[in-house]
Amino acid sequence: MVPALWGSGGSEEEGREYLRARMTTLWKVMFWAFVALIGSQLVLYEVYEPSIKPYHQDRIYVAATIGLAIMAVIWRGVLARNTKLSIDQLYAIDTFYSIASGTILGFCAICAEDFPPSHYVCLIYGAYAVFARAIVVPSSGRRTLVVASLNFVPLIVAALYLTIYGNVQLPRSVFFLGGLSLSVVAVILAALGSDRIYGLRQKVTEVMQLGKYVLGEKIGEGGMGKVYEARHLLLRRPTAIKLMHANKPEYMQRFEAEVQAMSELTHPNTAAVYDYGQSDGVFYYAMEYLGDGIDLAKLIRMYGAQPSGRVAKILEQICGALAEAHERKLIHRDIKPNNIILCERGLIPDVAKVVDFGLVKDIAPEAAGQSTQVIVGTPHYLAPEQLLGRPIGPPVDLYALGLVGYELLTGKKPFEGKTVMEYATKHITQKPSPPSQVSAIHIPRELEAIIMKCLEKEPDHRFTSATEMADALRALPTGDDWTRENARAWWREYGTKRKAEIAMTQQATREITVDLKQRT
Repeated sequence: MVPALWGSGGSEEEGREYLRARMTTLWKVMFWAFVALIGSQLVLYEVYEPSIKPYHQDRIYVAATIGLAIMAVIWRGVLARNTKLSIDQLYAIDTFYSIASGTILGFCAICAEDFPPSHYVCLIYGAYAVFARAIVVPSSGRRTLVVASLNFVPLIVAALYLTIYGNVQLPRSVFFLGGLSLSVVAVILAALGSDRIYGLRQKVTEVMQLGKYVLGEKIGEGGMGKVYEARHLLLRRPTAIKLMHANKPEYMQRFEAEVQAMSELTHPNTAAVYDYGQSDGVFYYAMEYLGDGIDLAKLIRMYGAQPSGRVAKILEQICGALAEAHERKLIHRDIKPNNIILCERGLIPDVAKVVDFGLVKDIAPEAAGQSTQVIVGTPHYLAPEQLLGRPIGPPVDLYALGLVGYELLTGKKPFEGKTVMEYATKHITQKPSPPSQVSAIHIPRELEAIIMKCLEKEPDHRFTSATEMADALRALPTGDDWTRENARAWWREYGTKRKAEIAMTQQATREITVDLKQRT
């Protein structure tokens, strides 16, 4: 996952190239920094004040020359020219940079043992080396902590040698502990700074442009990708962008299946897909923005059991969306409250939208409307035939829809359990209690019969199609527990509450003036 690790925002190839370019810059900067260090020593010892020249300064010149030669070869001959370096090779060069620079600086400190300030000068340049890397090379804080520590190991060894054998002007314990403290502080600061820069790069990567869309805030995240609020560069229509990096082939197949399935569906109760594309190695599709709505899971969690009239209308709309999908030989396989968004469209309240076709699957014609599948989906909403590994077809969506209806009417799932296996066993073997025995609200017998028919263990005992179920819901007696006026009033109240929540999260920190004169 190179883009995520290095914050390049592109494909794995682009992430590798980005890392190589940043390391090239680091080696270039540090090469000239060490040239400046040696040049200043030449001026100081050979021109300005030869009397303070360390006895083994010639060895330092030799070591520095060898080090600069190695840096030049790696900078100009490897990093700048070899564009095919692997991530592991770049990691190795990155580690070598810290170990080699620390080793040469430690060697120079020992060679200049008759010049007491030398070790601390080498420590300062060691700190420059790790700080430069933390700033230039994108890296996680943990990796910087390890690599920076490797830089200071030779310097600590040199400090120990000078403490025992060298000419130091401080008490020997103070000299060593001082060098050790400076090294530890430099490592910690480099790690913290690198981690902070890494985090900022990640945020910048998230706020980017994809094709004709500019991404805004992240509004959701799932196993396959992230969903962002977005705006078109030319149009004012609010849009949601779902995207993922192409680094997991198995996810890419599901992602493409999702966008292809949704692009084929035109039912008004299916979230519409506007666009699909790829930008800088990121696959995305633009779909209808439903951020002003509420998913059924949140509706149940916040408001509990819903009026039967409202539930019947919601289920009828979902049946319409599923009917079109089933007609096109597609089964959703992940119908659940989280994947159904209730919203207001064109002043029409309680418009249900089916989303997340990530587990959609073609129905094999040779299986007479059914296909054998691997068990996938959310455990609490799986039909018995899915759990048993039997051939599945449209009835699995109707079973899950029955569970959604049951939960809307009662505020509870039909089965309780502590483990997935316990839930699965009850779905396979137990008949749920009728909703009227669980819910405190009145539930018409006709609606309860529809829900219970959806929850039959055998697929053949359920409705033959989503259209048949929609017809049954449409034929229910009209009740007065949920009218159009009730729906409009509910959405007005919800809109006010949602605006207040947004205002609370966006409220700036207030300044409070405290009059200290009033305190004694």
